[in-house]
Amino acid sequence: MNEFFVELIGMLGAICTTFCFLPQIIKILQTKHARDISLIMYIILTIGVFLWLIYGILIHKWPIILANAVTFIFCAIIVTVKITWENKNNGK
Repeated sequence: MNEFFVELIGMLGAICTTFCFLPQIIKILQTKHARDISLIMYIILTIGVFLWLIYGILIHKWPIILANAVTFIFCAIIVTVKITWENKNNGK
């Protein structure tokens, strides 16, 4: 199979799975709540993405590094907002 085609499929997959978190972040920020988000799921996902990032760094694969670095940031935003807003709402 053509190497360019294989790389293109990988890049498109990385773009889709990386930026799928953006609508969730936007919705959380617009509605000002994250109560329906599973904290445990996002913590596990964030750890998994971080491990993929480390793996990409260790094998020097930029597509894996870039996709997982951005995904890690997006997941970390969701986890941080969830924890911060839950603590703020529980303190009321």
